[in-house]
Amino acid sequence: MNIRDLEYVIAVADTGHFGRAAEQCNVSQPALSVQIRKLEQRLGVALFERTNRSVKITPIGAQIVARARELVAMGDEIIALARAARDPLSGPFRLGMIATIGPYLAPLILRAIHKVMPELELSLVEGMTHDLETALAAGRLDAVIQATAPALPRLSERPLYDEAFLVAVPEGHPLAKRSAVRLEDIEESRLLLLADGHCLRDQVLGACSAESAQANTRETSLETLLALVAAGDGITLVPALVRKRAPAGIALLPEASGLAGRRVELVARQSFPRPEVLNALSGIIRDAVRGEGVSVIDS
Repeated sequence: MNIRDLEYVIAVADTGHFGRAAEQCNVSQPALSVQIRKLEQRLGVALFERTNRSVKITPIGAQIVARARELVAMGDEIIALARAARDPLSGPFRLGMIATIGPYLAPLILRAIHKVMPELELSLVEGMTHDLETALAAGRLDAVIQATAPALPRLSERPLYDEAFLVAVPEGHPLAKRSAVRLEDIEESRLLLLADGHCLRDQVLGACSAESAQANTRETSLETLLALVAAGDGITLVPALVRKRAPAGIALLPEASGLAGRRVELVARQSFPRPEVLNALSGIIRDAVRGEGVSVIDS
């Protein structure tokens, strides 16, 4: 058994198709099929249930694939560890950002990342917290910028900054005339929320003490949610970094209590072999958001 065989198995599990898995692994389909058959014979179990039309993973196959992902990730970390000994700020680095952070933070940090770490091969992935954390734990990402503490084991966080929420209202709304808005003055029926899976949704509901059934859930991005506010369809709470990229027709006002907000953190595996990259990235982010209406957490 070798790492390449495990990569074949993972590819078939992910694609559900031997042909697509072979393309993903840059190998011929017969060669991939033969290696998986050999692995099944060696293990004495069937990893996949094959028919003429589909490939389904078996229960024991699912357990083995989960372990295979861990082993492949460890193999990648061994390679990264050797590279880090030569130049820790070079080579591939896969960074995840949750969807309510990426569009607002990325423009502030990308130029500085390229300047400070010119040999770093940065890849950005945007998504929801659970999906990004799962990819991080499996070794498909190297770090994630998120707004909740990590839920999975063997992950560690580095606090970056505390970000207050602003109240976004249409410019013609009576609340737009105030210097600050009390959350209790927002009608729950007018509160716009992102869909389940966005941590910002839960944070807004918690801040407003609102019932999700009474608020308006929209299956959309934060940018589109703001467009709905500008069109007069409701009110929402947004992170402070949104201020410079908010569309016309919106008033962004402080929340009166000053308590509504979130903590943004850089999360990585405890075993990640290039802490120098994490240190440099943390410093770049903290420097980039100073003066942007957030409270930087210097460590």
